[in-house]
Amino acid sequence: HPNSTWIMKPAGKAQGVGIFLINKLSQIKKWSRDGSKPLSIPHTRDIYVISRYIDNPLLIGGKKFDLRFYVLVTSYRPIKAYMYQLGFCRFCTVKYNSSISELDNMFVHLTNVSIQKHGDEYNDTHGGKWPISNLKLYLESTRGKEVTDKLFDDIHWMIVHTLKAVQTVMSSDRHCFEIYGYDIIIDANLKPWLIEVNASPSVAYTTPNDRVMKSCLIHDTLNIILPPNGIPDVKWNKMPSSDCLGKYDVLYDEELALADAREKEVERTTDPRKYRIKKTPTWK
Repeated sequence: HPNSTWIMKPAGKAQGVGIFLINKLSQIKKWSRDGSKPLSIPHTRDIYVISRYIDNPLLIGGKKFDLRFYVLVTSYRPIKAYMYQLGFCRFCTVKYNSSISELDNMFVHLTNVSIQKHGDEYNDTHGGKWPISNLKLYLESTRGKEVTDKLFDDIHWMIVHTLKAVQTVMSSDRHCFEIYGYDIIIDANLKPWLIEVNASPSVAYTTPNDRVMKSCLIHDTLNIILPPNGIPDVKWNKMPSSDCLGKYDVLYDEELALADAREKEVERTTDPRKYRIKKTPTWK
């Protein structure tokens, strides 16, 4: 891929620290040799992840953005996961430009608030953030509801597949839970791409709306992981009622999914006429 752009990210750092873009293998060699790589990123011994840069992102107002979703996992075997409704989009402060001359302009390429807040165009009121609900309304009005629904359905299944991918290597302690921060970017063709999954994401806030949202996130999480009386109990089966979910939706319940699959298999065996219609396969 001679014309491709690649993004390098240190595996052990956060908030955009140490990230840079390259478009030539020679830039990596030079950086690894003497630390004088483009963008003046200091040379370190950190482990880096390099991946193909999505250079055709969906733009709103000419600016690049990514999405942050919060996912609560209360069990890995079986998987039981909940998705929070109140995610948000993070926007760059400078309009997107894929020109090689802008590779070192992090205000164009990285959406991290820790970086964007130092830009001249940063807005302290909204913090460069947009609720997911606003994005849905925008896409429904510009692309249509059916296309928008498919996009978010694909995002939900992408998250489920990431959990399935690590299911066998994760500790499944019934006393534990985890909130993950999923960072996802959408390209111009409305295809979602997973950027990274953050364990124990920060709940620090940058705006009043951010504070309200993250306070609700903590409140709703505690309502799910604690018994109805609010007192921790190792014998509790972690089966919260629908009234306790708050702004969470059940993303995936493996026990229910397996039971549903078994039920359909029984129906298929007892009455195969219902399943003669060939359905179009999906990537799910």
